[in-house]
Amino acid sequence: MEENKEKFATRFRRFHDKNYKYLLLVPAVVLLLCFAYLAFFYSSTGDFIYKDISLTGGTSITLYESLDIEGLRIHLSENVDSFVLREISDPLTGKPVAVVIESTSDRETLTNSVERYLGYILTEGNSSIEFTGSDLSENFFNQLLFAVLTAFLFMGWVVFLIFGDSTRTKLITGFLSIFPTLLFFFFRPSLSVIFTSSFLALAINIFFYLKESIPSLAIILSAFADIVMTLVVFNIFGLQMSTAGIVAFLMLIGYSVDTDILLTNRVLKRKEGSLNERLLSALKTGMTMTLTSLLALIAALLIVMPFSAVLTKIFLILVIGLGFDIMNTWITNVSILKWWYLNKNEN
Repeated sequence: MEENKEKFATRFRRFHDKNYKYLLLVPAVVLLLCFAYLAFFYSSTGDFIYKDISLTGGTSITLYESLDIEGLRIHLSENVDSFVLREISDPLTGKPVAVVIESTSDRETLTNSVERYLGYILTEGNSSIEFTGSDLSENFFNQLLFAVLTAFLFMGWVVFLIFGDSTRTKLITGFLSIFPTLLFFFFRPSLSVIFTSSFLALAINIFFYLKESIPSLAIILSAFADIVMTLVVFNIFGLQMSTAGIVAFLMLIGYSVDTDILLTNRVLKRKEGSLNERLLSALKTGMTMTLTSLLALIAALLIVMPFSAVLTKIFLILVIGLGFDIMNTWITNVSILKWWYLNKNEN
């Protein structure tokens, strides 16, 4: 058994030493295709994602009974604007217990249409009605995007604190990372100023990472690729992004960088063993972590799908993101890190 493991490790090292630069083309091509798809998607829809009513504004009605879904769908398609219709089932019995209707129509239009189909008045006892204004939803969406951007700034800075060398540069990038947040909380400027300052801070930080810490930049690139690829798959499936979905992307940033930090720490901080041995050691530990999380999330996804749309979107985004994280950590990050490490030690 040990002999077979050693033979496999030897063959793997030879293959990887010869092809690691070519392997980098795989995630690069996938990422370029994702950018092309997002550009096409934006030109077709005017946005990068499909949004539900929590991000666009509209009306949500929950009916506390089981209905003929297809009949209701046909009726609504003739009377209201774009809508989403789904059943909520009991998690133990699988029996339908409620129906949720979400539409961009105003409250009165959707309520009247549903009441005509049901033949009775909607009350607090048989339904729940919520309305969100478009201005409020748009403002909330922009704040969530700022939260994602801020998370990226802080994540990149923390990674640079660990693997960067220059204390002076760490202080500069730290100030740039926290500056947009301070600007937001203390001065409350317009959203255009907030986003401009955030993107400018991120661009300057990336310049420092590129100049002084390629390993840090590789981690940030891998996390960014996870988010872009997950977003594209979400759009391809025609799923609508909600506030819970944006929060899931924030969680994905954390999930994405843990194995990348493990990998980089094994390569740079440990001295025992060759580079390939340290990479294989990181691969064993990192894949165990990722697959454990992935299996737990898949099990949770299967459990919550019948009765919670919010949790379904969160777990689905995390499952897709962790799937891409395997490629971006163990191909993208490994290839960049190995390339940089070998060039550094040769010079």
